[in-house]
Amino acid sequence: MIEFKRPDGQTLQGYLAEPAAGPSTAAIVVIQEWWGLNGQIRGVADRLAQAGYLVLVPDLYRGQSTVEQEEASHLMNGLDFADASNEDIRGAIQFLKSRSAKVGCVGFCMGGALTLLTAANNPDLDAAVTFYGFPPLDYLDVANIATPLQGHWATQDPHFDINVVDELEKRLVDAGTAFKFYRYLALHGFANEDATGPNRLPTTQYDPIWAQQAWDRTLTFFGRHLVA
Repeated sequence: MIEFKRPDGQTLQGYLAEPAAGPSTAAIVVIQEWWGLNGQIRGVADRLAQAGYLVLVPDLYRGQSTVEQEEASHLMNGLDFADASNEDIRGAIQFLKSRSAKVGCVGFCMGGALTLLTAANNPDLDAAVTFYGFPPLDYLDVANIATPLQGHWATQDPHFDINVVDELEKRLVDAGTAFKFYRYLALHGFANEDATGPNRLPTTQYDPIWAQQAWDRTLTFFGRHLVA
């Protein structure tokens, strides 16, 4: 865990994963699901660090995390999404920009929604990937998304309706945004290794095949826009 500054000068903590090969010219901000900065999301950061990226996960919940749905919902509903995007995540981008030439962002579920808001509000971002998460479309000005965008969506997701994804895609096309969406015959959280067993939410299910395909596409996308 490290400390870094938000644009407004406040201090925030985050999980930093450094590539074993040494300093990297490319970095990625990882944005948590509604569970908080837990072991699974640290594992995502470590995976990207093993691929050669400098990675920072801002602690949006200020040290809190949970495995309980009701508490996760409470924590998410208490989060100021505008502040998280414009201050917490922007601060993480600025911290990484001080050490790397290019910075991308990837988020999951709640973090996916914040990734889209961040892409619309942070011109310093060089690439963005959202996994099964979007904000209310009326709060997202797609015309402001200038960074390359990739999205991974579950067609059986009851939390983020695939029909709204279709509408989001149409708006992005109309705005002339450079993006690519992929759809998977899966439930919500199909890339989350913790979404298994009897204790998982019944609306979620980890799918290792789809997860691997989505990760392959994500790493190829980041390699093209952050490294090449």
